[in-house]
Amino acid sequence: MSRIYMDANATTPLLPEVFEAMRPFFLEHYGNASSIHQQGQFARAAVDHARDQIANLLHCRTSEIVFTSGGTESDNLALFGTLENAAAPAHFITTSIEHDAILRAAAALAKKKIEVTILPSTPQGVIEPTALLAAIRPETKLVSVMFANNETGVIQPIAALAAIAHASGALFHTDAVQVVGRLPLDLSPKGALKDVDLLTISGHKIYAPKGIGVLFVRRNVRLAPMLHGGSHERQRRAGTENVAGIVAIGKAAELAQAWLAQAPPQTQSPTTQIRAPTQI
Repeated sequence: MSRIYMDANATTPLLPEVFEAMRPFFLEHYGNASSIHQQGQFARAAVDHARDQIANLLHCRTSEIVFTSGGTESDNLALFGTLENAAAPAHFITTSIEHDAILRAAAALAKKKIEVTILPSTPQGVIEPTALLAAIRPETKLVSVMFANNETGVIQPIAALAAIAHASGALFHTDAVQVVGRLPLDLSPKGALKDVDLLTISGHKIYAPKGIGVLFVRRNVRLAPMLHGGSHERQRRAGTENVAGIVAIGKAAELAQAWLAQAPPQTQSPTTQIRAPTQI
């Protein structure tokens, strides 16, 4: 009996091209990317190349890419990195339809005396800009709204929501793990997502392996590290780099960019409410 896999929103298989790109970094090129010898510098060059590949997909600076262990860490780093040391009073807004990586982090922040507002969605699963406008305050430091819901496929009006946050002086984060590679994302200073300050990617949603992720952190956004150790990732995420995983997510980003370039023109804006496809 042949089987058809239809759970790509939960995880995607590893593409052969991605596996071949990462394989040498398990067996042959095993250097530490922070070492100054030849093996280390070969690993560093591979990390830098992957950073370029992801920045090209997102239309952002390479310095704005932070490698993490996955979507959960990226979400947590976005929230705790911007809120844990925020000057009081500090207010955080998120929504009832978020992944647990956001909702449970929000609950933990509430215990640290960060005031949290949870916005409900409409019956259609949409977070309306008017709801955010009514909830935002002068002391709101961060707003986090997922780009596309992993259960319903509803895509939120992220550009409008981010613009409201910026107009009020708040930062804006979006968990975009279900969107990257499916719809074009332009985080450039003049792009459609110019008001998004932080954006989460997970490798295993775009045909890379589990255990690797990215947090986009816009230039000039101050981010306190959650992990303390070395000065990796511009002192934003300590720990020896997962070179094989980083190479894999870079290759997956390159393949996604090629697919998007060949895809038919979008009939709807990526900021309107449409259903996301289940796989690339």
